[in-house]
Amino acid sequence: VEPAGAHCLQESLKAGKPLTLDSVSTIADGTAVKTPGKKIFPYLQKGLDDIITVEDDELIVAFLDIVENHKLIVENSGVLTVAALKHLNVKGKKIVSILSGGNMDIITMSSVVQLGLIKRSRIFTISVLLPDKPGELVRVASTIAEQRGNVIKLEHNQFISKTRNAAVELKITIEAFGPEHKQQICQALVDAGYEPHQISVLM
Repeated sequence: VEPAGAHCLQESLKAGKPLTLDSVSTIADGTAVKTPGKKIFPYLQKGLDDIITVEDDELIVAFLDIVENHKLIVENSGVLTVAALKHLNVKGKKIVSILSGGNMDIITMSSVVQLGLIKRSRIFTISVLLPDKPGELVRVASTIAEQRGNVIKLEHNQFISKTRNAAVELKITIEAFGPEHKQQICQALVDAGYEPHQISVLM
């Protein structure tokens, strides 16, 4: 298994010789190499059936799965084998994923967890426009609460329009149970007369 942003072995096997990539870009820094090992390459040519490449987004979700379900901290390169399972037919089979390495600083870990929550629709941010009058903020919050959404962060911008009564922007970061719950919350806001627009904002 290789990260898609550093797939030097896959390209080398296609070429029949070790190649060097022009650049690599992946959060799996332990496997972010441009050139495969020349001594081991002949053995890999003979012994490998296939190579699976994994996108960084898949690594992020795999990391979160391991933390939540198994209470293990594994570095991004270490969860390549877990992310690869999504590419295989594993039904009815016994498969072992080797988890190797926990070299991850707390800042990186926090960032990966947050991105994982966003990828799984456990956290999302929307923008809604509402008139600047008493009760509107409570009405929006109540609509979300009725759907069991948890408001994490609010940003109230009164200067999006020249006429405040016409439009005030409210950015809301919400915690949900997953994609279906997220859709349920957004639909409830639509039913309440709002037009929620999802935006990409990290907390």
